[in-house]
Amino acid sequence: MVLEKLGSSLRETLKKLAKAIFVDETLINELVKDIQRALLAADVKVDLVFELTKKIKERALKEQAPKNIDQKEFLIKIVYEELVNFLGQEKHGVKIEKKKPFKIMMVGLFGSGKTTTIAKIVKYYSKRGYKVAALGLDVHRPAAPLQLEQLCSKTNTACFTDKKEKDPLKIYNDFKKEYDKYDILIIDTAGRDALSKDLIKEIESLNKEIKPDENLLVISADIGQAAQSQAEQFHKSCGITGIIITKLDGTAKGGGALSAASVTKAPVKFIGVGEKIDDLEEFDPEGFVSRLLGMG
Repeated sequence: MVLEKLGSSLRETLKKLAKAIFVDETLINELVKDIQRALLAADVKVDLVFELTKKIKERALKEQAPKNIDQKEFLIKIVYEELVNFLGQEKHGVKIEKKKPFKIMMVGLFGSGKTTTIAKIVKYYSKRGYKVAALGLDVHRPAAPLQLEQLCSKTNTACFTDKKEKDPLKIYNDFKKEYDKYDILIIDTAGRDALSKDLIKEIESLNKEIKPDENLLVISADIGQAAQSQAEQFHKSCGITGIIITKLDGTAKGGGALSAASVTKAPVKFIGVGEKIDDLEEFDPEGFVSRLLGMG
């Protein structure tokens, strides 16, 4: 289960609320504090936690439950709605336009699971009837082109790489005549251990030349609160249009990566929920919060 610890903390909080005899300001304050503790423990940034819980408290104190709903149930509904709003309200999957090719550029730090995620995205769209190709522009990690080729071979996907060339823009231009044979082109870019000036410069020049239809930031769920500064910098460099969170199945935390969406105003579009090539889900905030709160 994704974010098991956060989910169990929030479920305990709601159980406590359900057992309360009546709803008053003291109960609402306790509820808000419990939610704050659960979110902070999951690595959600402090200012975002207080912003979210302030909204919950304001609504809980001001709004009256409709006649057919118990006040405690109404309070649970407020918590649910505000958590959904925090995570982006609705599904924001990548909407593929009818152009050849629709270009999706993947960015992220080294170790975020970007190359593996590309294989999952390739499989995801291939299963939906699109003709997909991958392009390897990570010229800094020697094993990157080979890894991309191996992953693409598992799904019989065309993969364009050049192991000798060290200029990613040249690689992009060398294969240009091939791209219009495909519906979607997934572009792998270089990651680093940190957001260095040369990485930022490279991402900016690629973005300017390629003009991707989507810039997807891949963030690992175990990164913690550093996710916010990374998301901001990538957003400045190439205008992030969506976020993919990897390793969300294997960590008790993950709130830092989820809150990156609030920082960039770019929605979480996919989440990685396992190691297998099919373990990629379109992110649905309503379904995600329902699971967290044990609502089925």
